[in-house]
Amino acid sequence: MAKKYVKDTGCCKRFDPKPWNGKTVVFKNRLFLKDHVHSFFHIPLTMNRVMKRDMEKIWAAKAQNDEALMLFDENSLWGSDIYIAVKKEVPDSQMVRISGTFLSKVYSGGYNETGNWVKDMHAYVKRKGKKMKKLYFFYTMCPACAKAYGQNYTVLLAQI
Repeated sequence: MAKKYVKDTGCCKRFDPKPWNGKTVVFKNRLFLKDHVHSFFHIPLTMNRVMKRDMEKIWAAKAQNDEALMLFDENSLWGSDIYIAVKKEVPDSQMVRISGTFLSKVYSGGYNETGNWVKDMHAYVKRKGKKMKKLYFFYTMCPACAKAYGQNYTVLLAQI
């Protein structure tokens, strides 16, 4: 029996990989709310609490972005910095602006594939004749929505 997937969850929008896969993306002074998620071997422990707190602040400030964009800097086994794109400053929050040129590539599958995606992204950047300065992960939807849609996309953005 074939699996049935929903058309719209009402939570995360269905992700279209075409604008992100194999593209060059440029951020010019893009505004983000920055926070930190504690992890254990890259498994997030405080994600729900951090997201709830940050989204409440963003909604209260009416700063939500039209395009849902959250970047993760998996900078340690014990935590990652999260950057949530916003359209204006959010009070009582750490705000940062990111500028740069990024090569982007879309991957699909379980998070256990992340190591393979990172290796592939390094090779992709090298094939393009570029050097990677930083790598961000853009998890395109929450795990519940990925399951409901039947597809789990992750975009890797390599700053060059």
